Amino acid sequence: MIAHAEQTLERDLEQRLEPQPQPPRVAYIMSRFPKLTETFVLLEIMALEAQGFCVELFPLWREKATTIHPEAQELVERAHYTPALNLPILRANLRALWKQPRAYLGALGTLVRTNLGSSRYLAGGLAAFPKAVYMGEQMLAAGVGHVHAHFASHPAAAAFVIHRLTGLPYSFTAHGSDLHRDQHMLCEKVAEAAFVVAISDYNRNVILSHCGGQKNGHLRVIHCGVDTTQIEPRCSYEQHGPLRLLCIGTLHTVKGQSYLIAALAELRRQGIDATVDFVGDGPDRAALEQQAEQAGVGPFVQFHGAQTREQVMAHLRRADVAVAPSVPTADGRREGIPVALMEAMAAGLPVVASRLSGIPELVTDGKSGLLTPPGDVAALAAAIRRLHDDPALRERLGRAARATVERDFDLHGNVALLARQFQEAQA
Repeated sequence: MIAHAEQTLERDLEQRLEPQPQPPRVAYIMSRFPKLTETFVLLEIMALEAQGFCVELFPLWREKATTIHPEAQELVERAHYTPALNLPILRANLRALWKQPRAYLGALGTLVRTNLGSSRYLAGGLAAFPKAVYMGEQMLAAGVGHVHAHFASHPAAAAFVIHRLTGLPYSFTAHGSDLHRDQHMLCEKVAEAAFVVAISDYNRNVILSHCGGQKNGHLRVIHCGVDTTQIEPRCSYEQHGPLRLLCIGTLHTVKGQSYLIAALAELRRQGIDATVDFVGDGPDRAALEQQAEQAGVGPFVQFHGAQTREQVMAHLRRADVAVAPSVPTADGRREGIPVALMEAMAAGLPVVASRLSGIPELVTDGKSGLLTPPGDVAALAAAIRRLHDDPALRERLGRAARATVERDFDLHGNVALLARQFQEAQA
């Protein structure tokens, strides 16, 4: 018995002395962090670390935000922020040019050549290039095994440069306007990536049509998701007072808020007692406030500005219907699948959204919500009135919306799929 105990102690001591496996270390590149309107990036990082990964953050630029999610504070404190140019960045570029002239000049040449038709992408790429060279050195020093960029624009270009100079495998997620608005350099980014994540089948088809079917093998559709365990579905669908419509998102043309104001004016002309709460801020706020006043619905529209996740959840609990009236813009902007819409559905809210881009992959018309043609005020007002007049329909759609998100848009399940891709890329 004593001998057995001694053997057990020796085995325990050997296990403690053996080097313990380090958690997989992934570098995340994004344009700005923390960005209030990109909560999905924050939640994805948190979920990935909950699954045993260590995430190093490399924002290209620091977000100057007065309101941030409390959960982001710890990540902000350990993020690798860099200025536009300083002595360490300059030295890193000189080292790379001296030690790897072909790789350095080749990456820079590709960046310039493939973006010549886009002044925005060319300027942004050239601004990010010196940073990317320096970040690559930092990533190697930190033991990073994989680089992941959020958005197919400048972050993916930075990951491309880092891969060329360090050999680290990279991937990127293509969301909405970053993919639809400008596709310069897209094929080069896709070709050298270990894999590419499209947040919808719609986006996947856009990439395939632009870059060719030979890229089919490493394109993955992994939806953004929401933490359904943190969003309590509603128990009651009774309406108390006016029908409270909720629209969450940046106040920008692509979100279509002006069409919702016009629909509200039409509903009130029809005698429907309805109000709209806009959550979010943006460049169109003054124009939207003026539109509401001119349409005679100013007293029934409230602009709440930028809100934290906790405040957004409170709005979801008070609302009767969530509306996402997205539209494509003249300069090519287009929604992906709005995470705010997922959150509303997870809260059990009936939703009205545009039949646009990847939204029909989230909302099935008549089953988990109502879809209307983008920019069609009459159809939008009719869908909202239908929900106003039919409480049973509100409840049926709300419960089906929650079930849809639990099944296909759950954060932890979808991050597990992404984590598996990281592990395979590093292997």
